[in-house]
Formats: sequence, structure tokens, C-alpha cells
Amino acid sequence: MRFATYIGGTLGVLLLVALVIHADLPAIADTLGTAGWSLLWLVPYRAGFYLLYAAGWLLLLRPDDTAHRFRLGFAFWVTAVREAIDRLLPVASIGGGVVGVRLLRWRGLAAPAVGASIIVEIILTLVASYLFTALGLLLLAELDGGGDHRRLIFFFLLSVPIPVVTWVLLRYGSVFARMQKLFAPWIGAVIRAEGAASLDRALRASLGRRWRLGIVLGMQLAALVSGAFEVWMALRLFGHPVGPSTAIVLESMTLAVRHVAFIVPAGIGVQEAGLVLVGHALGIGSDLALAVSMAKRLREIVWGIPALLSWQWAEGRRLHAARVHSYD
Repeated sequence: MRFATYIGGTLGVLLLVALVIHADLPAIADTLGTAGWSLLWLVPYRAGFYLLYAAGWLLLLRPDDTAHRFRLGFAFWVTAVREAIDRLLPVASIGGGVVGVRLLRWRGLAAPAVGASIIVEIILTLVASYLFTALGLLLLAELDGGGDHRRLIFFFLLSVPIPVVTWVLLRYGSVFARMQKLFAPWIGAVIRAEGAASLDRALRASLGRRWRLGIVLGMQLAALVSGAFEVWMALRLFGHPVGPSTAIVLESMTLAVRHVAFIVPAGIGVQEAGLVLVGHALGIGSDLALAVSMAKRLREIVWGIPALLSWQWAEGRRLHAARVHSYD
């Protein structure tokens, strides 16, 4: 996975360099200058996205946290840290979930319940992303009536069984117990049989709480749709206002491309290429599309750096406390 991440990152950087070489950098600078400091309004708005995801995660874990040790404020912080890790670090968009399990274990929650909540949340995000992509495709066909989108729709429909099969296997199968038996000769006791079986039971229990899953799915879909406002606002600040439908298409298609190329760290180059390609179909020039991508990157950095620093500070405090306790 690490080797694949390095390869993906290298390809992403090369793609980004190619886009920059063919771009009009002075025009991009002028576009960003048009918006100026107003772009920073994108930063506090992102808090709503994190809040929806944190509240959904809290709802998933509540049946296993009867003592209410996992609260909304802590969930919001962990959500921001997970997003920062996935967006800014070379972890192929999966490192945030691993760190999320670790941080929730600090609250004394059972590992199977925590792991199951992360897995279920990721699956729900995948389903919400499919719904958001479907909405984007419908709006794209309406806005770009002269384009031939049959190939996009074909590949989208071809991939739909992926979340469905994953859901069924986790809900009715013993996926992790089987994986433990299969890989036991190579991983030894890293994953014990009873631990894998406990994780399978926690997953089946979580996936059986249908009304909770429906609410969390709705919250995640709302969070994804809310991300289109960033595109809408950025283009408005750049002097190129668009309608909500155009903003949703740009956001949904860009997210779809990033999910497909999840192995590329931070979606570098992929996000920019997605915005440029979809932007062309909607009458948005490459320079303007790259300016929108830079605005989104700015928001990621402003949120991500403090989140990563706070995580390292918290890890340092726990390490120091453990050392003091061992000396005592």
C-alpha cells in the first residue's frame, strides 16, 4: 500500500505539473486577487460539514456508549483530524480512519464497537457519494444537453454493485473472521480470531440499526451537498457566478474522481484535473477551474494544519503522562 501510494502521489504531481504548465498563471493570480481575503469565508463554513459527520458518528456509536463518554465536541475534533490526515498526508485516504479508532479508544470504548462504527461510517459515505454522483450526472445531462454522457453513466452503473456487495457481505457474512483464518499464517497473532469475530458481531449489530443508518446517511449526503456551496461561493467571488446546479455538478464530479483515484495522496492533480474537465463542459475555463481548486486547497490547509498539530500535541501529552506513570 505504501508503494502504491508513492506511485499514485508521483503520478498526481506529474499531472498537476502538466496542468500548471498549460495554465495561464498570471490569469489565475488575477482571479484569486479578485476574491482576496473574502476567500477565507470558506474556512468557517466548513465547520458545518464536520458537524454533520461528527453528529452522525455519535449516533452510530451511541448504543455502544451508554455512559456517554464520546461527546459531540470530541467527535468534531476527531472528525477534523481524520479529514486532515486523509487530505494532507500520504495515506491513500484510509489513514484517517485508523487514527480515528485510536483516538476513540482513549475514551475507553470497546475496540470492536469503535472499529465497526468507522467501517459503517465509511460504507455510508460511499453510499452517499454514489447518490451525490447520481445527482451530479442527472444535472450534468440537463446542463450539457449536447454532450454524450452515456459512457460516464455506463461506468457509474457498472460500479454500483460495489457498495451493495460490500454491505451484504458485512451484514450477513463473517468477513473479518474469514480474513483472519486466511491470513493467519502470514500475520500470526496480530489479529486474533476472537477479535475478528467480535468485530464481525459489532458490524452486524450496527448494520442492523436501520433507522440510525438512514439518519446518518441523510446527514452525510447533506454534508456532501453543502460542499457545493464552496464552489458556488468561490466562483461568485471570482466574478463568475453560477447556479446551484452547476456548483453541485462540479463538486460531485470532482469528489467522484477523487474517490476513484483514492490511492493518490490528497487527490493532488486529480482534483484539479476533474475540475478542469467538468468545467470545460459547463463553460468554465481551465484557469478559473484551477483557481477554484486552489481556494479549496487553501481551506484544507487552514483547517488541516491546526488539526494535525493538535493531534500531535495530544499524542505528546499522552506519551509524557505514560512516561511519568512508568517512573512512579
